[in-house]
Amino acid sequence: MTATSPSLRSLSRRRLPAFAAALGALACAAAATLHAPPAQAQAPAVTGAGAWPQRPVRLVVGYAAGGATDVIARLVAVKLGERLGQPVVVDNRAGANSNVGAELVAKSPPDGYTLYVFTIANTINASLYGKLGYDPQKDFEPIGLIAKIPNILVVNNNLPVKSVADYIRFAKESKDGITFASSGSGSSIHLSGEMFKMQTKLNMLHVPYKGSAPAVTDLLGGQVQSMFDNTPSALPHVQGGRLRAIAITSAQRSPLLPDVPTVAESGFPGFDVQSWFGLAAPASTPKPIVERLNTELVKVLNAPDVRQRFQELAATPEPGTPEQMRSFATAEIQRWREVVKASGAKAE
Repeated sequence: MTATSPSLRSLSRRRLPAFAAALGALACAAAATLHAPPAQAQAPAVTGAGAWPQRPVRLVVGYAAGGATDVIARLVAVKLGERLGQPVVVDNRAGANSNVGAELVAKSPPDGYTLYVFTIANTINASLYGKLGYDPQKDFEPIGLIAKIPNILVVNNNLPVKSVADYIRFAKESKDGITFASSGSGSSIHLSGEMFKMQTKLNMLHVPYKGSAPAVTDLLGGQVQSMFDNTPSALPHVQGGRLRAIAITSAQRSPLLPDVPTVAESGFPGFDVQSWFGLAAPASTPKPIVERLNTELVKVLNAPDVRQRFQELAATPEPGTPEQMRSFATAEIQRWREVVKASGAKAE
């Protein structure tokens, strides 16, 4: 074994304290790193090179193509895509009264590339279904309301009814009351009738169908007597003289049917039931993306050509803030919970 010289041993003894101090400093630094709070992720840029979005955005609709929700979604998608500089592609995921599409979006990455057309159905479903695969309040980030569409109380032409007063009188005088059709149990069309029933205390028998089209077919044929149908569906039949419009469910009259009174002015102040549509993203979507989407959505809804197209669909644009949409949806959940409970409506 080679012996260490006295000079080397002396040098090592002099350096040991410094070496130990360096080790201690490194240990302290490592411990501080381990216990330091995690750095916050940098918010995504929404302007400039490399900003969101860098690829097409998917807009999920919880219904099949062709319905009011789909038509409105496609109109907004085209215009929103033009403003974002990337296509907004509609993805129809129908099923379980829009729950299939809602659950898909609720479980999607909150990166701004998957959006959802949140509707009145999602607030009704909160109490209509015993268990949902998503939470309509906690699992979505509201972006803004899009539009509202009123329903119309229509009757078969052979029914001796021309006003709400006539409708009430007929229902009271008939031993069987009066029948009203809907597009399905728990739909906004169904619950419009149930809310009217709650306020009038009438004997009204609900007849559910699998969709609005077969319900209207039987209404035209006289198998059922009345219906609180969505305006776009009922309007052609009213204008063609095949159905009689008794009242509209919005707070104001529709410019498309200026002679048809509202339910509110027909003796039921405060009655205001409309189908509505909003834009939402998965919860925890970065605030800059939500704010950019809201800004562009408001611009789209204020565009003259969009407002004109909405008027043709009997829809009223509802530009606003994410906070306004959140408050509105929360109030709707409570409102429909009471109606669902009173009506005994169950999911089909």
